Amino acid sequence: MDKMQIIKTRKSVRTFDGQKITDEDKEKLLNYTKTIENPYNIPVEFLILDSEKYNLSSPVIEGEDTYIAAKVAKVDHCEEAYGYSFEKMILYAWSQGIGTTWVGGTLDRPLFEKAAATRDNEYMMIVTPIGYPSKTQSKVDSALRESVKGDERLPASKLFYEHDFSIPLDNSEDCLDAVRWAPSAANRQPWRIVKDDNDYHFFLEHTKGYSSGVGWDVQKIDMGIAICHFLCVKNGNLVFDEPEIETDEYTEYIATISCE
Repeated sequence: MDKMQIIKTRKSVRTFDGQKITDEDKEKLLNYTKTIENPYNIPVEFLILDSEKYNLSSPVIEGEDTYIAAKVAKVDHCEEAYGYSFEKMILYAWSQGIGTTWVGGTLDRPLFEKAAATRDNEYMMIVTPIGYPSKTQSKVDSALRESVKGDERLPASKLFYEHDFSIPLDNSEDCLDAVRWAPSAANRQPWRIVKDDNDYHFFLEHTKGYSSGVGWDVQKIDMGIAICHFLCVKNGNLVFDEPEIETDEYTEYIATISCE
């Protein structure tokens, strides 16, 4: 599969077939994570955690025996770097027939943080089970996917603009379509992009009243995922050069990708 196929076909897997993931596949995944770089140049460390050894589980996951966690230093832009790097791993796993899903709320966080030996100066924001997808979904899995409308996305005209936020883009390029199909917490799709010639300005439209109750901004992780999808299909350089574009109080400039 090419990158757009991987992006468009990949789905969250919460129901696994119960078959233990092979040592070969675990090694393949872990070796791949060691090659991941993100445009923020912030290291993200990945770990494979055995469910039985550490008594790890999630009430929305069924049939798993292994998790992958990741840790990052508590620095500026750590959320975006984390989201970018974690999604690179997620997409690679899917290309190898390995199922995953982002788990950030439905877990015993202190237990996972202890298993990952998380230090005081680090965040362990997200984990994912890894394994082979079941042919059928559990009732919890089906209900959760339906509740967040996981197979649906906002139209391009609600996400992408030209020059400023007054001119919607109805027809998106592959790089923007890749962003449109990115996963996000509760499928809120908080990214907004303003295209100005060869510059793509990424903004975060914060969900009104949303608070994750943790020490980091979950929706900035989503922005890292969006940037990952964009750069998977189009070359560009990440820069911080906020344009003079009028925004409302809920919209925050994140970064610009400049494409030659």
